[in-house]
Amino acid sequence: MASRSWAPLGPRASNRLLCTRGAGVAGLIRRQTAGEPQTTAERAKRGLMVVGGFVVLLIIIEVINALLQRSLTRTFGLRPRAVDGLLDIFTFPLLHANLNHLLSNIFPLLIFGFLVFLAGARVFITALALSWLGSGVAVWLIGDGGVTVGASGLVFGLFAFLLVRGFFNHSWKQILLAVVLFLVYGSILWGILPTVAGFVSWQAHLGGASGGVVAALLLRPKAPALQR
Repeated sequence: MASRSWAPLGPRASNRLLCTRGAGVAGLIRRQTAGEPQTTAERAKRGLMVVGGFVVLLIIIEVINALLQRSLTRTFGLRPRAVDGLLDIFTFPLLHANLNHLLSNIFPLLIFGFLVFLAGARVFITALALSWLGSGVAVWLIGDGGVTVGASGLVFGLFAFLLVRGFFNHSWKQILLAVVLFLVYGSILWGILPTVAGFVSWQAHLGGASGGVVAALLLRPKAPALQR
């Protein structure tokens, strides 16, 4: 849960050459996806590395934050409507209120992140980025106050993406997976409601889930152009 707390080359060598000319973030994404694995097994292996690596990063940050007596939370946690802290949208999911808070997010983040990555690195990057942005913007705009930290907005975003993408893609396999995930994890969706109690940011959950739905919409297969 997000806490409102105290704070080999690609199939063609030419593709690789074109990708290396990219600039900025767009160029980085093109370079990452040009050599994207084509088999499910290869994607699964890379997914475990990427998502697992991200979780390891969260653990390292938590250890450092604890050693610094939560000073990172006070500095980089997200404060609603604080203009001077707007950039904290990009840092607050990396921080957690305590070890238990982090542990509550690790398992679903691993599961949902891995399942999304099976669709490819580009899909994973898009879904994660929009979940991250949606979560942060929602907290900044309508947060109740205090400092918000936690990766649960990302969890809700990836979960929402997995729930709705099958309907956008018209894929029975993805819809079936969504049904299974809903039966197992559907109860967490109560976390997007303002009635949730305790030090929990429903705004982060709602914003993250909205970002996941937008990602699924943007990544849906394009309709074929009409022939004239």
